[in-house]
Amino acid sequence: MLKQVMDLFELLDSPNASGRIAQDYLCTLGANSDQIEINQLTSEKGKTDFIKVVIPGSEGKLLGGSAPTLGIIGRLGGIGARPDITSFVSDGDGALAALSAAAKIIKMANNGDNLKGDVIVTTHICPDAPTREHYPVPFMDSPITFEDTWAYEIDPRMDAIISIDTTKGNRIMNYRGIAISPTVCQGYILKVSDSVVNVVERTTGERANVFPLSVQDITPYGNDLYHINSILQPAVASDAPVIGVALSTAVPVAGCATGASHEVDIEQAARFSIEVARDFGQGICTFVDMKEFELMQSLYGSQKHFQTRGNANG
Repeated sequence: MLKQVMDLFELLDSPNASGRIAQDYLCTLGANSDQIEINQLTSEKGKTDFIKVVIPGSEGKLLGGSAPTLGIIGRLGGIGARPDITSFVSDGDGALAALSAAAKIIKMANNGDNLKGDVIVTTHICPDAPTREHYPVPFMDSPITFEDTWAYEIDPRMDAIISIDTTKGNRIMNYRGIAISPTVCQGYILKVSDSVVNVVERTTGERANVFPLSVQDITPYGNDLYHINSILQPAVASDAPVIGVALSTAVPVAGCATGASHEVDIEQAARFSIEVARDFGQGICTFVDMKEFELMQSLYGSQKHFQTRGNANG
């Protein structure tokens, strides 16, 4: 899949990068324009293009089937921080990985290799996003609010979600490559999915790296609590189970750093996502042990309050 990663990198590493440019590329691979939705959002901080790519599966719900739908979200603040910082920044890796996955699935379908389940890919493209201070390295900011982001990242048709995000600005993950999170669902941090671990191992050829989560990490941004980054923010806005896929490094790297995108790692994240989509549509891969999850809820009740900003008055 390096071809898709490299092609899209060349298109996105530009001050003129846009949703329309990504759409045109995907259409050259066989996508229909009606499969791709673009919405431009603006604020006093700037603007960004949200892109949604809907790829029907051979037995997916779009064609009247029953195979489950996987959502693949490229999480980020921006792919660039112009005019202060020139070129593609590390924070853009999530968008690049998600769009590369979409490109490959479209190409596969055009060749007659359809996945069983539908796949919905969402991300946004902002070549001139702001930055903000964060320890130990600065984070990329976004020109729009998270409430706006959730409205365009999440699709109610997603039965499970992979959230791909550059997660290099920390000292928790001291290895380069990809790592997965435990499953997060409706305010619960659940056990790591064995079937997703199987996909990690077969796509990387190595033992799975799993990064730890705190309850703070799965609460909404803006509540003054610590967050490793925004990788699990999709779990705030959806009742579907979410697994984070982190692109990590052995040392802390700022999200606004240039020259820090490792194409091989991005390809690995994209290829992993496609293999999860393949197994998920076939019923081989599951994110949640539903029997156990239902028992947890009966024993301990709903934890959906962690999907809210909480009680500001204590």
